[in-house]
Amino acid sequence: MLRVICRNLDPQVYDLRIVIGKTEHFSGKTRSFLDEFADRLVIIPELKRDVCLWDDWTAFCKLWGVFRRGKFDIVHTHTAKAGALGRLAALIAGVPVIIHTPHGHNFYGYFNKAVSRMVIIIERFLALFTDRMIALTELEKNDYSRFKVASGGKVVLIYMGLEPDILKPGNSGELRNKLEIESSGKLIGYVGRLDPVKGPQFFIEAARICLASNPGLKFVLCGEGSLRRQLEDRVDLLGLKGRIIFLGWREDAPDIISCLDMLILPSLNEAVGIVLIEAQSLGVPVIASNVGGVPETLRDGQTGILVPPGDPRAIAEAAAGLLADPQKMRNMSAAAREWAGRKFKAGDMVEHICAVYRQVIEEKNADN
Repeated sequence: MLRVICRNLDPQVYDLRIVIGKTEHFSGKTRSFLDEFADRLVIIPELKRDVCLWDDWTAFCKLWGVFRRGKFDIVHTHTAKAGALGRLAALIAGVPVIIHTPHGHNFYGYFNKAVSRMVIIIERFLALFTDRMIALTELEKNDYSRFKVASGGKVVLIYMGLEPDILKPGNSGELRNKLEIESSGKLIGYVGRLDPVKGPQFFIEAARICLASNPGLKFVLCGEGSLRRQLEDRVDLLGLKGRIIFLGWREDAPDIISCLDMLILPSLNEAVGIVLIEAQSLGVPVIASNVGGVPETLRDGQTGILVPPGDPRAIAEAAAGLLADPQKMRNMSAAAREWAGRKFKAGDMVEHICAVYRQVIEEKNADN
């Protein structure tokens, strides 16, 4: 999303600066983007996903310094952790307009009740001086109202926009040859973090069920995370090594997706499910848990199939149903490409975001 916004803002109107943390794995697209904007880029190594009081304090101080020196008219923050530190630093630095895109929320499904409650309290406080919050799904927007974080005109719904080059399929033959998959063979994949909330454990169990009746299938997991060793041990125990393959973290995830006959996202909680949008844009049918904002990112029965969360048998049955009906898969592939291309346009997203910027600035000027 950040790449799309930065590359499409009118340079005659917006003098852009990008402030990010240090990331271990940058994709090729992200590295190219950062090189493109190198003269407008500030990297704060202490700005990390995990909570660390000393690093968080250091990141906050550095953010405050950047905002104070830059005398920015607008600060637009993204994600929960960076959004909290960035908004507070922007407030103290005297930035007139503060916009936040949460990219989901942590109100439920990630932490225990006590921590979730604390997250809600913190977000209520931050919302007091946030001029607009941009939700990426209707559910996300409604949750901000339901948990009394923000409501009314303060929360704006703007659907995700895909970069145009994501629509270009990669070289599917190369990966299939490497995995020793015949042209008629079927490849089913998971793309995402190997962490409990993303549900890769259910992908493994669904694969086990599918392979029991269709041993010619192959399954791949693209990503890294805390569960990798545990998942690999499970695959070894099942005797499915070579049928279920771990690709690790890959720079070319969209190319991997384009090689798939089907993508499965078995998350227990998912704000948007960007990988679902990417897969559909490439004409890949999807099977996904009916959680969070996922129902808004696909058309159930037309571009993909929704299944109950935490139910590998339901995943396996949905996959088997599609594999048994090649015409349905072809129809779903065509419908998925058309739906994603029409619903999730980069130009529309940036136009709506710029409209939010203009509206808030006009409101501030009117008040003054």
